[in-house]
Amino acid sequence: MNASLPTPSGRVFRSDAPLAAAPGMLRIGTRGSALAVSQTTMVAEQIAAATGLDVGLVIVTTHGDVTRAPLSQLGGTGVFVSALRDALLAGECDLAVHSLKDLPTGACPGIVLGAVPARADARDALCARDALTLADLPEGARVGTGSPRRAAQLRSRRPDLDVHDLRGNVDTRLGRVGVDLDAVVLAAAGLDRLGRATAITERFPLTDVPAAPGQGALAIEVREADAAAEPFARALAALDDAEARATALAERALLAALEAGCAAPIGACAEVAGDALRLRAVVYRVDGSAQLSAECEVPWFADDAESESGADAESVSDADREAAARERAERMPEELGRRVAATLLAEGAADLAPLGAA
Repeated sequence: MNASLPTPSGRVFRSDAPLAAAPGMLRIGTRGSALAVSQTTMVAEQIAAATGLDVGLVIVTTHGDVTRAPLSQLGGTGVFVSALRDALLAGECDLAVHSLKDLPTGACPGIVLGAVPARADARDALCARDALTLADLPEGARVGTGSPRRAAQLRSRRPDLDVHDLRGNVDTRLGRVGVDLDAVVLAAAGLDRLGRATAITERFPLTDVPAAPGQGALAIEVREADAAAEPFARALAALDDAEARATALAERALLAALEAGCAAPIGACAEVAGDALRLRAVVYRVDGSAQLSAECEVPWFADDAESESGADAESVSDADREAAARERAERMPEELGRRVAATLLAEGAADLAPLGAA
């Protein structure tokens, strides 16, 4: 009878000081920004509900949090990741939560991607004065963004705009609208998670304005040695979403194959459509004056694990079946990303954008 009762949810709390490991508790490393804490709290609440463990948020300050230099000069958004990874490897936390678009595409020794939760709205959002849309902004309007991709897309659609580099947290950026800027462009997911959706005056369709690879998704990293151990495996299984992982892996494989950094002027949008996983990507010239696009799809769970392995169903154990399914779930999105990247490179993407700077 007790087995049918729900697992009691653990306590979720924040720690601005180092937090020692303890039985019955998981520690999650996060940046201290309002957005990072908000999205990490959502992750922590899911873990606490699924495992019954207490979950502590360990605040880690990154170099990207204490400098106002443009991200392009700091090596892209990967500047937000290294301190969290250092804390994870040092045993100061058990898991680390990142915005997936911030993750460098190269492997990090000792750390693996443990889970990708269900993806939020991947679109970019315009936040403009007087409820204006992009088409309604006056000629020469001043628009802020810290992303070379967004800047290229804005200039492609509205060459007359005066695009300005922008740093700071979400509220700092929004606070400049109607003061020294007519509008800013931010990720819709971040605005939604912070309860700032009312500031959005237009959400750009992904068909016209593909977002950064991985935008709207979270990445939960774990030490490689702990990934299959309890209670980590149970926590990660409760978080992972197969479709979100597949679309994110496809977009990241594209970025890796193009040898492009996180801040490169590249937009990508992967989706599961029926029994297919589809990826469309666009590479922009930095000034927005030219672009290249490519699209491809691969089967999505079209074959079962048994036929994939070439074995009779009766001779395949549950463990082997699960292993084959996991291998396929990783391989197909990565193959898709490489295919689309190969097409773009064959059409001259390297002459259009600054690639080879991962």
